[in-house]
Amino acid sequence: MSAAAAKKRFAMPREIRIILSTGCLVFVFGYLVLPQFSSARRSLQLLAALNPFVVILAVLFEVAAIYSYVELTRTVLFPHAPSRYNTLRVNLAGLAISHVVPGGTAPAGALSYRIFNELGVPKETNAFGLAAQGAGSAVVLNIIFWLALVISIPLRGFNPAYGFAALAGVFLMLAFFGTILLITRGQRHADNWVRVAAKRIPALNPDRISALLGKVAERITLLINNRRTLWWAFTWAGLNWIFDATCLWVFIWAFGHTISPIDLLVAYGLANILAAIPITPAGLGVIEGVLIPTLVGFGVPHSQAILAVLAYRLVNFWIPIPIGGAAYASLQWRRNSSTTAPATESGSAPDA
Repeated sequence: MSAAAAKKRFAMPREIRIILSTGCLVFVFGYLVLPQFSSARRSLQLLAALNPFVVILAVLFEVAAIYSYVELTRTVLFPHAPSRYNTLRVNLAGLAISHVVPGGTAPAGALSYRIFNELGVPKETNAFGLAAQGAGSAVVLNIIFWLALVISIPLRGFNPAYGFAALAGVFLMLAFFGTILLITRGQRHADNWVRVAAKRIPALNPDRISALLGKVAERITLLINNRRTLWWAFTWAGLNWIFDATCLWVFIWAFGHTISPIDLLVAYGLANILAAIPITPAGLGVIEGVLIPTLVGFGVPHSQAILAVLAYRLVNFWIPIPIGGAAYASLQWRRNSSTTAPATESGSAPDA
């Protein structure tokens, strides 16, 4: 049996994947999210005392988080990065897709890759940049979480969920830095392995894959040697997480409670690390189900924790979906305009 036939035979049918994803989404929503909404209805009187200026402040922090991610994208795509406006539109479009599709980081990455190629970013720069952006951002989140844990555990004690998240972060870090070491220091061995694997897949050209690996290795070496670019990449990734966490902190404050920044980062890091498991789109239900009880454990009143998290997720998760849809529509309009413009220009001149 050929490799293609074996892959086709043992691949999970698309309908089954949809059913399983939908089932997981319904389970998480029904058992984690709906109970929080029913409790929130009993605490809606807190909304009457909500200061609109504080809400605006929280939204501005979320905007700052998105801007930081734009700068992170432009840093890893240097020196072929598109303009900030175009990068923002691509990121928003990818964000919208990741919020509506289970495991949405994969189709979001594919969309970003296609559009950045159309915007003139070389393929090897594009492939490395998007991979480094996602993996590097996750590494920075784990570093923030670990630092917060080191400070929090002596003060608050240990929770088994912390250990699970920290262990997941260890495997992520090992995979990330191991891959970089393999590509840069053991490129010859990596090239041999890639060629062997590519020969088993009929649709892949081993020479082309090997050339792409070499160019990616050059990009990694260039980034590592350029300490200033590397520093800015980690800085923008850190600011993206910090500004997003600050948005949550402001909403907790808006509902009448203040929480230690260290406790907030532990709860925030725990929720986002566990949400990386691709069960629901962008951790829908998982983040809410982890954040609320963790914040309550850190002393936030239950009703205030519910409303703060739901308000934060409105800004962080739901509002970017229509905005990202509009961004994608504008990109498509630009693409269609650039496609039809040459045909219009090459047409016959109008009669005098």
